[in-house]
Amino acid sequence: MTQGCAAPEQTVALPAGIDLANQAVIQGVVTGAGTAYARLLDHSGEFTGEVVVSEEGIFRFFAAPGDWTVRIIAGGGVTKDIPAQARLGEVTQLAVSV
Repeated sequence: MTQGCAAPEQTVALPAGIDLANQAVIQGVVTGAGTAYARLLDHSGEFTGEVVVSEEGIFRFFAAPGDWTVRIIAGGGVTKDIPAQARLGEVTQLAVSV
C-alpha cells in the first residue's frame, strides 16, 4: 500500500537497498493515536517534511545529520514535539505515546 504521493509503506524494517553508511534515519512508533501525521522540523522550527503514520503507528524520515524536531499531530487536537538527533550511519528510534 502506498501513502500520500506514492511514499513507500512505513514499516519497522528499513526498505531494501538502503545503505546506512550514507543515510541518517529518524523513525519511530506512535501509540495511542488513530490517524496521525509525523512532521519533521529543522533546528529553527521550519517545516521540512510530513508523512502519514502507518496503521501500525510507524513513521520514518531520511534526514541530514543534525538536530531535528518530530511533531506528531493526532486526532482531537493532540500535538506532541519530540527532539531528535540524526547521525550519519545510524537509525534514531523514537517511541511516542499520545
